[in-house]
Amino acid sequence: MPRHACWVLLLAIVPCAAALAAAPGPDRAACEVWQRELAFARSVQRHDAAAFAAFLADDSVFDANTDKPVRGPQAIVRHWATILAGKAVRLDWYPQHVVASADGTLANSSGPYLFENTAASAASRYTVGQFSTTWRRAADGAWRVAFDGGDSGRPASDKEAAAFRRGRRQACPRPAAAALPTIRH
Repeated sequence: MPRHACWVLLLAIVPCAAALAAAPGPDRAACEVWQRELAFARSVQRHDAAAFAAFLADDSVFDANTDKPVRGPQAIVRHWATILAGKAVRLDWYPQHVVASADGTLANSSGPYLFENTAASAASRYTVGQFSTTWRRAADGAWRVAFDGGDSGRPASDKEAAAFRRGRRQACPRPAAAALPTIRH
């Protein structure tokens, strides 16, 4: 390739790469949802039913992947009352994957959860599993839960519970930069 052709190609690529890096879009939305998911989990850890309810869309559906979905914030808060109280059971989770739509209005987060039964008579103290949450950006700009579901989990050991706790990342992982073609002279 002639040397001047390399410069022309480079001049065409650099502005495009800069525009992609600066553009708000699915990557920015995914990081917003990442932080929102962590805050949602903290509302449960802090036993704050009002904060928990504030994360829910007016038409939210929990246990969306089951035969008995729970619809609407009031019903969901009632359904989660024991978990929100945190006296006999505790629930924690965090995102591992978040993907947002190109227009930044919908996102899906998924990752592990840890359910702890604190009752002395519990057959298994810990249960681990996977959750999936669909988030929708509301008219006020806030991300709210539209759908939430997960698997039924499996019994876990103290070692697995510790591994779950170590796995939490507070910061949204930055997407890998798009690879630019190698230009050879």
